[in-house]
Amino acid sequence: MVDDGGAEVDALLHAVAEQRRQAGWQVRGVLMRYRQAQPAGPSTMLMVDLHTQDEYQVSQCLGSGSMSCRADPQGFARASQVLRRAADEGADLVIVNRFGGLEAGGGGFRAELLAVLARGVPVLTAVVPRYLEAWRSFSGSATELPADRAAVDAWLDGWAPASTPRP
Repeated sequence: MVDDGGAEVDALLHAVAEQRRQAGWQVRGVLMRYRQAQPAGPSTMLMVDLHTQDEYQVSQCLGSGSMSCRADPQGFARASQVLRRAADEGADLVIVNRFGGLEAGGGGFRAELLAVLARGVPVLTAVVPRYLEAWRSFSGSATELPADRAAVDAWLDGWAPASTPRP
């Protein structure tokens, strides 16, 4: 999905995951959750495994004056096991909160996303406009959707495995 800022993408991804899971789909992947660390400080960023609800901290504390990215590459590396397992567990759908700066730069969940895509499993993720060219180069001919529930549902309905009840 192209995240142009016009929709609550995280809420949309959560809703899609829950609805498809209730419809009998094997939904795997990770979504972001935030936990307020200090009243005046930044929130702690957590990746949550959609299947087990295990949490992986993916932010680092850089201090109050830092202007650097808080993403913790080691935290993303720990969370990447979720996507590696998804490729082997017969997932009907893999959801990843973002294809972002880490992936555009060659890191983050890039290798795991490639493995899932190579197996023909649909991947739903959000990409902001500044990383669209990197996404296009990475994914080839992947479908680009607007951040719109009806568009996402229509696309996913075309992917439903024959053994999976349709929503």
